[in-house]
Amino acid sequence: MANEWRERWREGRIGFHRDRPHPLLVRYWPGLGVRAGTKVLVPLCGKSLDMRWLAHDHPVLGIELAGQAIEAFVAEGVGEVTRYRQAGFDICRQGSVELWSGDFFHFHIEQAAEIGAFYDRAALIALPAATRQRYAFHLAQLIPPGARGLLISLTRDPGGPPFSVSAEEVLELFEPNFRVTHLEDGEPEPNGFRETAWALERRGPLT
Repeated sequence: MANEWRERWREGRIGFHRDRPHPLLVRYWPGLGVRAGTKVLVPLCGKSLDMRWLAHDHPVLGIELAGQAIEAFVAEGVGEVTRYRQAGFDICRQGSVELWSGDFFHFHIEQAAEIGAFYDRAALIALPAATRQRYAFHLAQLIPPGARGLLISLTRDPGGPPFSVSAEEVLELFEPNFRVTHLEDGEPEPNGFRETAWALERRGPLT
C-alpha cells in the first residue's frame, strides 16, 4: 500500500487533491469549538490546501508518506522553509505548518504531546478495510480526552483508493473511543462519490 501511494504521487494520479479549501471544512470547523492556537493533526495530509486554511488560526502538524507531496506543498507556499529530523521523521516547517514525512503508524504519543484537535479528509478513505481499524485505534491513542476533530468520509462504487467507507463502518470504527455526530451527507458528485461530514470528540476523563 505504501509503495502504491508513493507511485500515485510520482505519476501525478492525485485527482483527490482540491485546488481550494474543502467546503465541508469551511462550513463545519468553526462549529466544533476548537480554540485558536490549538495544534491540529492532519494524517495522510498530501499537499492539501485545507492545512493552509486551518493555519490561519492553528498550528498544523501534517503527516505524509509521499515526500513528493510535502515538497510540492512547500514549493507552492510562501515563506522560509526549515528542515530537521526527529524520531525517524524528516520534518519541514513553513509558517504555522509542519510536515512530517513518514508512516503515520510510526508517529507516537511522545510526538503528539501538543496535539489538541484533528482533521481527516483523506486518511481513512485512503486505507484498505483491513487497515482502517488499526488507523482508528492509533488516532485515538494520539488524541487527548475532550479533543475534537472533523472527519470527511466517502462512499462510492467499488474500487479505490479512495475507498468507500459506509456510515455504519464509521460508527463501528470510532464510537468505542469517540462521541460521533453525523453532520451532513454531501450531494452525489458526477463521478459517483458522495462525501459525509462527521464531528468527533475523544471520550475519556478530562484532566
